Amino acid sequence: MVPADTEVEIVIADYRDERQGADLLGLMDHYSRDPYGGGEPLLDLCHRELLGRLAEFPGAFTVLAYRGEEAVGLANCFMGFSTFMCKPLVNIHDVVVKDSARGLGVCTRIMEKVAEVARERGCCKITLEVLEKNLPARGAYLKCGFKPYALDEEYGKAEFWQRYL
Repeated sequence: MVPADTEVEIVIADYRDERQGADLLGLMDHYSRDPYGGGEPLLDLCHRELLGRLAEFPGAFTVLAYRGEEAVGLANCFMGFSTFMCKPLVNIHDVVVKDSARGLGVCTRIMEKVAEVARERGCCKITLEVLEKNLPARGAYLKCGFKPYALDEEYGKAEFWQRYL
């Protein structure tokens, strides 16, 4: 167990680095097993192929958080484009903070790094999706400056929908 006062280090993951790759997969498995992540182990396919696929995917980057030698958080991010702003954007697809590191500002530090990368890349905004009943995550995101998306409150907030292929 890492002491609570241990400094948090934030890095951009190298998908080809053995340790960082193992840490990324371990955190994704941790998230996948959580009820908010689906409650099931990460697929074997992901254990075999995720790192290579991320390394090859244009615009993908992952922010990893470490306390001492322990990987305690991550954000998997993908570049997108805002047609209304005519600029790139960053979409955060996964956010993970281990239970043992919650309340220590890990999410805030991860989000600061994502914002730094987004600014460096000339992005107009950062987007993410969150389950409506994931109150701890919603609170953390609000603290980091995120809010539900609405062009005009009269027409309601945007919803995130999906269709499997």
